[in-house]
Amino acid sequence: MADYNTALIEEFRANDGRVDGNFEGWTLLLLHHTGAKSGHERISPLAYQALDEGRFAIFASRGGAERNPAWYHNLMARPDVVIEGGGETVEVSARQATGAERDRIWTKQKADRPVFATYEGKTDRVIPVIVLEPR
Repeated sequence: MADYNTALIEEFRANDGRVDGNFEGWTLLLLHHTGAKSGHERISPLAYQALDEGRFAIFASRGGAERNPAWYHNLMARPDVVIEGGGETVEVSARQATGAERDRIWTKQKADRPVFATYEGKTDRVIPVIVLEPR
């Protein structure tokens, strides 16, 4: 997976945020986060949904696995992060959406990218929706 992500990150950076293959046509960003236990910087390419006022939503789907992805745990421990896209970096703070806000964002994501409904159907957990707000 590390080699796949490295290649995806390189392609993303070389093409102003556009990639081919499984994620062709998707809106992606690079999430720079710090390992909750290791303290090492990590970069995760993620699908996002643009919200209002320069905010973004990302989804801890992990393809419908029973556990949340490592980046989710890192954000919960250290919510001040940087995102990268289109040659720009933005400092943001992460928070988990809840209630009606989460439901509205998640419903739109499933409508825009039906594969997220497939992920939801593979797991019993509620897939976390994370809102990234400019700092």
